[in-house]
Order: sequence, then C-alpha cells, then structure tokens
Amino acid sequence: MNELLLSEIKSVDKDLLQLLVLIEEELFEKKAIKSDLAKTFEALEIIIDQCQAVIEDIETPLERAENLLNELYFSHLFIDSYQTTWPVESYSISGLNHRLMSPIVKAALVKEIIFSCGFDADLVFVPNKIMVRICCDEEYAIVFDAVTGESLNWHELELRLDELDGDPSQHELLTVDNQALLVEHLTSLKNSLVREQSFAKALKCIDIILSLTPDDPLQRRDRGFLLHQLDCFNVAVDDYRYFVEQCPKDPAAKILKLQLDKINLVDNVLH
Repeated sequence: MNELLLSEIKSVDKDLLQLLVLIEEELFEKKAIKSDLAKTFEALEIIIDQCQAVIEDIETPLERAENLLNELYFSHLFIDSYQTTWPVESYSISGLNHRLMSPIVKAALVKEIIFSCGFDADLVFVPNKIMVRICCDEEYAIVFDAVTGESLNWHELELRLDELDGDPSQHELLTVDNQALLVEHLTSLKNSLVREQSFAKALKCIDIILSLTPDDPLQRRDRGFLLHQLDCFNVAVDDYRYFVEQCPKDPAAKILKLQLDKINLVDNVLH
C-alpha cells in the first residue's frame, strides 16, 4: 500500500474532490488519468463561470441558491436518476464530461461548484442517503439529493430524521466526514470492479478501505474473496476466519466455517 497516499487520505487539509483525484490516480493508469482530469477541471471552471454569471445580479441569498441549482441541474444537465448499479467510469471525476457520475463523485463536484459560487455547503446523512446542504444564510438552507437535484422540504426532512434511532428532538444534520465518504465511494467502486472481474483493482480499493476501517469484518470477508480469486487462498484464509469469528450468525459465515473446518481437517490428516 502506498504510504504517501494513506497519509494524504487521512489529512484534514484536503477536500473531498482532491481526495477522489488522489484515489483515482492510484487505482488507474496515471498518464491517461492526468490528461482526462485536466480536461475535466477546464470544463468544471466553465460551469462555475456560467453559474456565477447567472446569479451575480440576484440579491436575496435564497433566490440566488435556487437559481444556482436550477442552472446547474437543468441548463447544465446535472439532473439524473438513480441506477441499480453504477459503471466503473462513473467513479471517475471525468464522468463530469459525459454527465455520468456516481453519487459521491457528483456530490463532491456539486459541492465544489456551490462553494465557488459563494455559498457554504457540506454533505450530510439523511436516511438513507448522503445529501448536499447549501447554506443560504443564517435562516435558510436547502438540503437536496446530488444525483436528482430534488430538495426536501422541512416536513419531508423531519419524517426522514424520525427514522433514526434515539430521541427525535436530539436529531440534527451532521456533516459527514471525508473518511466516511471515501469508504462509501470505495466500497461502491469495489463492487463495480468485482462485477467487471477487475479483481486486482478491487483489491486495491479494499486495501485503502481497511486502512481507514481496519476492523470491518465485511471488508475483511470481501478481501478474502478477492485474494481467493487471485489464487492467494492461503492468505485469504485469515480474512475468512476473522469474518467467521466476528459475524458467526451471518449465513455466509456459516458456509465459510464449513469450508474452513474441511481445510483444518485436511491439514490435520496430512500432518
């Protein structure tokens, strides 16, 4: 694992978009990525300039924010619908050029545009999605889905927050930190890579995830699977055993335990 990358990922000095670029350069061919990213950031600057021009003469913050989102989602065709699965190319920042962006990538780009247009914005968890919050002023904020552009009114927001455990009166929208967002992004990218049988790249995703959440038994299980696919079964066994120990009631753990017991039995016979 690239130690420099890990230190960068864990740094509090980089924003989400910068972190996604670092991961993209680590996972894919750097020369091609750098060329595509340069074009993407040129396109991003054009979008920002046009959005700034649309709202520059509007005085009311709420109206400015609403016009910004209309410009972005309708004039610049950011409006989209959720997909059951997202293709690997949608996890690249360059997906902006084709308007094919996975949820976290799109949220990072939208946040960057909003910030460049003079607003504060962050990513918040609203069951069961990560959404964007644009702060218009001390009174008003708009919470919306980065993929669809659809915003929640206060009643809809309260209903969604009621799904959280604990005292409803204590519920508030907290900013999701970058490391949690990266785990969400990398887990989804890993699944897409597995579907395309790009096991080596998927394993790189897992290694980064486990550097952030080393004790996650589901990620350890998935690393075991990937190692198994790459003919490293002896190494995979440790991850499988960890998963079985941590999640004994999981149906997959019960199957794996039977397989591991057979391996132990064979080893005992051979010795």
